[in-house]
Amino acid sequence: MSTDDVDPTARPERRLVVMDVDSTLITAEVVELLADRAGAGAVVALVTERAMRGEIDFATSLHERVALLAGLPVEVLADVAAEVELSPGARELVAECTRRGWPVGLVSGGFAEIVEPLAASLGIRHTVANRLEVADGRLTGRVLGPVVDRAAKATALRAFADLEGVPLERCVAIGDGANDLDMIAAAGLGVAYNAKPLVRDHADAAVDGRLDGVLDLLDPFPPRPDEVP
Repeated sequence: MSTDDVDPTARPERRLVVMDVDSTLITAEVVELLADRAGAGAVVALVTERAMRGEIDFATSLHERVALLAGLPVEVLADVAAEVELSPGARELVAECTRRGWPVGLVSGGFAEIVEPLAASLGIRHTVANRLEVADGRLTGRVLGPVVDRAAKATALRAFADLEGVPLERCVAIGDGANDLDMIAAAGLGVAYNAKPLVRDHADAAVDGRLDGVLDLLDPFPPRPDEVP
């Protein structure tokens, strides 16, 4: 086939883009922002760092960190949700995926109370995250149900792919810490974003700086006819 026979408006196959949230889609670790309000920020930050490097089991580390949040009024969740900032290029990445008709999913070892409104604000339909237990208007220091660990993240990616009818080889997984390794391995393209060395070693590619740099790793995508000058 000659280049003259190529339809410039043809659309490549759909992809599914699945991202971690804390330190990937957003710049912060939410559990640390909450811990700051409980006076335990420094302790929690150390545990988070060890978990992200893969030195300790994620579920154990999460229970340990969340326990230090016991007694915080539930209102702090809204305060923290208002405080989080998107990573550079995050909004642009999601917007471009939407333009291309590619679904986006968020899988987080963080908390649904933050992830779900953030996803809604970006037009993202698929989310999986931990949920904090609340009693009498205060955090109990526990999470509800099984922890979203590295195995659960890979399971979520596969579930999103099934829902969207996208084969795993057309899936993109983006993360920064050890808890993202299984979904990075499961996806056709695993991307380490501003990541720890362990994650870089196991990912197919690495991106630093702007999150929309991931687009440079993907298929060329022609503009719609009405976008051509």
